[in-house]
Amino acid sequence: MIFLEINNRILEETLQSKVKNSLSGHKQESTDVTIVDFDGVIFHVSNPNGDKTKLKISILLKFYKQLQEHGVDDLLKKEYGAYLADTETGYDVSVQMDLKNLPENWEIVVKKIGLLKRHCFASIFEKYFDYQAQYNDLADGHLPKRAVIHYRDQETIYIEAKSDRVTVVFSTIFKDEDDMVIGKMFLQELKEGRRASHTAPQVLFSHREPPLELQECNAAVGDSIGYITFVLFPRHTNGEARANTIDLIHMFRNYLHYHIKCSKVYIHSRMRTKTSDFLKVLNRARSQSKNTEKKTITGRTFIRKE
Repeated sequence: MIFLEINNRILEETLQSKVKNSLSGHKQESTDVTIVDFDGVIFHVSNPNGDKTKLKISILLKFYKQLQEHGVDDLLKKEYGAYLADTETGYDVSVQMDLKNLPENWEIVVKKIGLLKRHCFASIFEKYFDYQAQYNDLADGHLPKRAVIHYRDQETIYIEAKSDRVTVVFSTIFKDEDDMVIGKMFLQELKEGRRASHTAPQVLFSHREPPLELQECNAAVGDSIGYITFVLFPRHTNGEARANTIDLIHMFRNYLHYHIKCSKVYIHSRMRTKTSDFLKVLNRARSQSKNTEKKTITGRTFIRKE
């Protein structure tokens, strides 16, 4: 299976090109690049106030205000510090690079900016992983409520922390019946994966109806809706493992639908190959044309091909 990159490669390559241009002493050109990522996320790379020596990178997430309730602003300050800039109009967060004052580790800075969407997503997971670790020390009035993030149109993430686990539920829309069938097979493989690795998280899938823990959340119900539940234990949420867990789980919805599309392409490719093979067999099975000798009225002979 193919793992999707958690960074935005186009954004990184754009920044690398600009930085290398500057380091080589070449004349800087104006920049105005818009990049669309998964989940309807949009990046914009531009020159603030027309200054070609500076690059402002902005990100737009439809669900950013919901993330603000879970500490995304504090996490971004921690990750980007002095690189944070005044937010560009129409966007949620902006960071800025000065091409005249590049740090020696500029490659690391570019890599971190390429992870801007990942770090926005990470805020909610970091918060609930911490809740799980501190759950027994929290007073009754400070127990965490379930988080609800509408990260796509008609699709939602639910996160809940308990003393021994963090439960993450994705709701997703399957536009075609074929997608539902392939998706179920794919998720079944994930469930079977626990037999190969006892450290893997538990994966549950429900179709049409939300899982029991979401019955009181007015969760959507319908033939095209599926719910995927991950049960994350402390071995997945501790300080050493949580970064990798966040990398993998925040991309899960895209990972699922990407592999559904790949499976459909593979099936169609096999069908075309089989059709081509059958046509070859049919062509070989045709009776060979027979050559018969005929005579004219004058007694001459000729061969007519039938």
